[in-house]
Amino acid sequence: MAGPLTGMKILDLSRLLPGPYCSLILGDLGADVLKIEDPKRGDYMRWWEPRMHKQSAFF
Repeated sequence: MAGPLTGMKILDLSRLLPGPYCSLILGDLGADVLKIEDPKRGDYMRWWEPRMHKQSAFF
């Protein structure tokens, strides 16, 4: 089933929780989301506490 944003491309350069959360919503609505992260550390949300199974519970 196609969403209202099908065919739209989104470039996510955000960090921390609000930006990626918005990208999640846009993706759920059908957009094609490309998330760019720091090549050495990735998104900060990957390593914040508390951790579950070697990554952040927030991620």
